Parts: sequence; C-alpha cells; structure tokens
Amino acid sequence: MKLSQFKYTLPQELIALYPSKNRDESRLMVVHRDTGEVEHKIFKDIVEYFREHDVLVFNNTKVFPARLYGNKEKTGAEIEVFLLRELNREQRLWDVLVDPARKIRIGNKLYFGEDDMLVAEVIDNTTSRGRTLRFLFDGTYEEFKQTLYSLGETPLPRFINRPVEPEDSDRYQTIFAKHEGAVAAPTAGLHFSRELLKRLEIVGVEFAEITLHLGLGNFRNVDVEDLTKHKVDSERIIISEAAAGTINNAKHRRNRICAVGTTVIRTLESSVSTSGMVKPFNGWTNKFIFPPYEFKVPDMLVSNFHLPYSTLLMMVSAFAGYNLTFEAYRTAVKEKYRFGTYGDAMLIL
Repeated sequence: MKLSQFKYTLPQELIALYPSKNRDESRLMVVHRDTGEVEHKIFKDIVEYFREHDVLVFNNTKVFPARLYGNKEKTGAEIEVFLLRELNREQRLWDVLVDPARKIRIGNKLYFGEDDMLVAEVIDNTTSRGRTLRFLFDGTYEEFKQTLYSLGETPLPRFINRPVEPEDSDRYQTIFAKHEGAVAAPTAGLHFSRELLKRLEIVGVEFAEITLHLGLGNFRNVDVEDLTKHKVDSERIIISEAAAGTINNAKHRRNRICAVGTTVIRTLESSVSTSGMVKPFNGWTNKFIFPPYEFKVPDMLVSNFHLPYSTLLMMVSAFAGYNLTFEAYRTAVKEKYRFGTYGDAMLIL
C-alpha cells in the first residue's frame, strides 16, 4: 500500500485538546468486522462485549517528564531538549533530541532551571537532530534523577496545541503504568478506570500486561510513498512468562484476546511462534504493520482515532481492513468523535 492512501480530511477542531472528564466516559465506536456494523456507545459500555475468560492485554509502560527547556552557554539562546532514553546510568549519558538543532555543537554546554540547577554537555552528534548529552551532576543518582524530572514537562504530542497543565501529569498516564521508560502514552489504555477494570473482572475477564516503551517514532512522519521502504524506530519490549502463559492459555481454550492499543499489537506480533503462541521476550522491536497483514495473536482491538498518514492508522487498517477502517473514520468525522491522544476510542471486533 501507498502513503497517499492514508490521507483523510480531519477538521482541526476534532483533535482533542483535553481528556474527557472521567476516563471511562469518552465515546466508543464499536466496529464489527464480520458485518460492517457500527455502534455508538460510551467507553464503559465496553463490558458488554466481553465474555468470561477473554483476555485484555495492557501496556504497563510509564511516561516520564521528557521535555526540558534550557539555555545555551554564552548566547543564552533558548533550547528545547527532548529526552529519549538513558544510555549510561553512571556517566549520566542520555540520548536526546534538541530544537533548534542547527545551533548545537559538540562541546556546547546547556543550562536548565533557576540558578543553572542542571548543566549538560553535548558530547556526540548522532543524527541531524539527535545528540548525546552528559549531565554534569555531583550528587547521587537518585538526586540527579529527581532534579532532572523536576525540571521536565509532561511530553504531550505537538498536535495537542496548548500549554501543559498540572492535570496532564496524571491523565497522560494509564492507571496501570508501572515501568518507566516511555516518552508517549499508550493512548488506548487511558480510557480504563479502576471501576471499569473491576466490572470486567466480575464478568470473568482476565488481564495480562506487557511493556513497550514508546519512543518518538510513533509521531515520526512517513516520508516515503512505498510503505515497504519506511523504517520504524526500535522500541524496547518485555513479555513476561506470566503474560505469555495467560494469553496462550486463552488461545488453547479458544477464548478471545483483546489488544489494548497498537503498542500491544506490535509487541505480541513481534514475539509469536509459527503456531500462533506468544513467547516470553525481553529485547527490541522495529516491526511495522500495515495492510495486508495476517494477525496471529489478537482477535479484538481497542484503539483511539489516529491522525492522517500515521503508522498507527496503518496498523488499525491492517487489523480492521482498509475499507472498513476508512468508512468508520468517515463516520467518526461526521459524528464529531474526538481524535488523537485525548480523543475517543473504537473497539474493533
């Protein structure tokens, strides 16, 4: 398939700038792949579509405050630093993006916070925008991390075009977030509340948790028309033996597996045997899923409504079918569903 096939007209006002008042009260579009039927519900109605021993698979990654604002030495020019990943704990080395990139050279020092609370030195230029920084800090690792994160801001995606607010630190995090390492939230999971999980538990639904630490690749533009030539940034994934066991037992029983979000789909499909069973795994994936693709693990998918040309939209199209996905999206625009990170959700059966 071609990039141009993933264009659609999205009115700017349909991009959600704020989350719904309650996590489980956003709107929910239910799409039936077998009949093409579309239903309009509230998210907490999702309980109606699950049966005893079905399995919901969540991504338990935790977002850290990855966006920093600082100043360059001598000139005082304002610099935005986006922390991507920690490279070396002892040496305080971090892989980062800087903006504007053209002004930053190896050896430059960057200052953050009042009274230059934190100083970093540029020690490597890895790509046109990427850099490696060494933070110069005398205290313990815990003190360093606390200082770094106190200066950081919740990394809302750029299309949420407003200042970050205090409630974002909570709402841009799922209720099952445990393992720190993501610079973006697994958005489908944001709709689940503790009350909703309890109701699903009463039905007899089982839960499994995997980890995929989302990187900025989720928002990187696809700049090739031929999708087979697009390269996805690698992301760290972890599937425990317990999670693999829960999922595989359900497959043996012929119960359904529901992936909560595209990150869960990527993780499960990155570590699956030829017989369709999930294998425990701790490593990296750069799997890029777009139509046509035959899924081996999930039978159901919870997803937000994604922006035009995004790799996330491509993955949903692979799961639901290209034509049905775009029909559902046209309906979502017409019915004024909210799109993006803080938007509404769809359940694909």
